[in-house]
Amino acid sequence: LESKMSNKGDRQKGDSKGQDVRMSNIIAAKAVADTIRTSLGPRGMDKMIQKGEGDVLITNDGATILSQLQVFHPTAQMLVQLSKSQDIEAGDGTTGICVIAGSLLSACSELLNKGIHPTAIAEAFKLSAAKAEEVLVSCAKPVDLLDRASVLDAVNTCLSSKVVHNNADVLAPIAVDAVLSVIDPATATNVDLTDVKIVKQLGGTVDDTELVRGLVLERPAKHSAGGLSKIENAKIALIQFCVSAPKTDMENNVVVTDYTAMDRILREERKYILNICKKIKKSGCNVLLIQKSILRDAYNDLSLHFLAKLDIMVVTDIERTDVEFISRTLHLQPIAHVDSFTPEKLGSCALAEEVSVAGGSSKVVKFTGIVNMGKTITVLMRGTNKLVLDEADRSLHDALCVVRSLVKKRYLIAGGGSPEAECALKLTQWSKTLTGVKSYCARAFAEALEIIPYTLAENAGLNPISIVTELRNRHNAGDFSAGINVRQGVITDMWKEHVVQPLLVNTSEISLATECVGMILKIDDLIAVR
Repeated sequence: LESKMSNKGDRQKGDSKGQDVRMSNIIAAKAVADTIRTSLGPRGMDKMIQKGEGDVLITNDGATILSQLQVFHPTAQMLVQLSKSQDIEAGDGTTGICVIAGSLLSACSELLNKGIHPTAIAEAFKLSAAKAEEVLVSCAKPVDLLDRASVLDAVNTCLSSKVVHNNADVLAPIAVDAVLSVIDPATATNVDLTDVKIVKQLGGTVDDTELVRGLVLERPAKHSAGGLSKIENAKIALIQFCVSAPKTDMENNVVVTDYTAMDRILREERKYILNICKKIKKSGCNVLLIQKSILRDAYNDLSLHFLAKLDIMVVTDIERTDVEFISRTLHLQPIAHVDSFTPEKLGSCALAEEVSVAGGSSKVVKFTGIVNMGKTITVLMRGTNKLVLDEADRSLHDALCVVRSLVKKRYLIAGGGSPEAECALKLTQWSKTLTGVKSYCARAFAEALEIIPYTLAENAGLNPISIVTELRNRHNAGDFSAGINVRQGVITDMWKEHVVQPLLVNTSEISLATECVGMILKIDDLIAVR
């Protein structure tokens, strides 16, 4: 091939720089993929990330690891973006997508060394990816969201590779119930995960995590002036104005010379606050949620005292970001000024009470029996320490994403490296029907996909070469659901082992990784602009 093309005049000059840039790009991206490769699969290792300010993070979620890495090389950053886009699209498979991309890049460097043009490689890879998706769809089985056992299998498979895999029997049903309660399973095509709020509370163990069909606020009620902690038939208002003395916009000082003026100021302030509190009581409200304020105190001791006397339970410091969720859940409207405080803006529920969190010192406010409750749900997450709690939160997010992927594309596919092995086999057979350069590239693409079963075996401490060879044999014999059983170190049928995952995870992995690799291939120069 090389000798034919070296005739003078048929090739652009100065190609060596493009080759160097491509090589450096491929090496940089492969370095990122190799960093994360050890954390793939149920026997994958965890990474401990120490941040500059001394925070420590333990995780094996690909997207989390890569988002914490400080990557300076522009091409390596593309892999970080790649795992982010997989996280948004499917939520799971963020490690696998980087491993596939790294493997495809290795295949590219070999093809480039043979003198094949980068554009030809990119084109052939695109065709192969489309073919691979056809193969995946042919292996998949349709699933009904109401078939709880199948959906649970998919979630359990997702959780099996996490730090909290021992608590999967608690977290998996929570994830399934949470998603199914915020959608209509018959018609939904997507899930808005902002409808599922995860409230984290230290103390207890991950097994104490519970699903609350109502609302949980992660702060206690105010008791400083004898405030209440339990109210039945609550009428709830969420206010965005301040229950405290008014303050001018400018910096100002009030100079008081005699005590009568001092008394007058205090009397006016008292009258002003009492007036607001009476208006609040008049509307029939008995639970008041106050949004955090930056410009001045959202409340003061005097207002808390009056509200307690009027039998109104007060929860302060509601975050601005939570306002929308609270309004949707409690079916109320936020009130921006005391003059617009009307009964129709209130939400109502059967019981609002402050409860102590078991095994912890903190307290939360729970609203249950909400009237006209919006399609939202709250998960009260527990953990012994901050690291476990954060990792459990990330794992639950991944589990919710798996259910969301099933809502988007209602197909399940076997796990354990079997879809990749099947794609590799079918693509190799398909490559023999092609001619010329495309055939070479398609075969390289097929071999590159075998990195997933190879890595799964390697991370489980098995002999990767013999396991992958046996896996090939089983697939050659037509057993398309055979995969690696890492618990016993043999090849078994994945459907019988209940190791399944959503089809969307695999198809988006292959299509996004191929797209990214094609982009990296087409870069032939790196220009730094000051």
